[in-house]
Amino acid sequence: MKTRKDFLAAARAEKWVGPVMLVQQRDREDDNSEFRVGFTASKKVGNAIARNRAKRRLRAISAELLPDWAKDGHDYVWIAKKGTVHAPFWKLRRDASRALATLTGQPAPADLGAIRADQT
Repeated sequence: MKTRKDFLAAARAEKWVGPVMLVQQRDREDDNSEFRVGFTASKKVGNAIARNRAKRRLRAISAELLPDWAKDGHDYVWIAKKGTVHAPFWKLRRDASRALATLTGQPAPADLGAIRADQT
């Protein structure tokens, strides 16, 4: 996703709010069956370096999870929060899995609770 119009439309759709990220999901209701993804981080996250790092981390998580979770014909917007930059990667993965399970209506993986703090 690249246009402001698409991001604003996703802002009016379903969302999941977590401690380190916010995920929005919107059904485009068009003929295109591919899912699209967008990322954003406001200045509240930090300077340009911190914002870019937060978006890179969200891109990595979405590349890992969305192929298995995303619904066809939907848009997904990942919004970084202050904690996105410093949170351990396992926490980002856990929260992203929970967000996608809630938004897509699919059952969450059983191993989410088994993730330990010492994993990176």
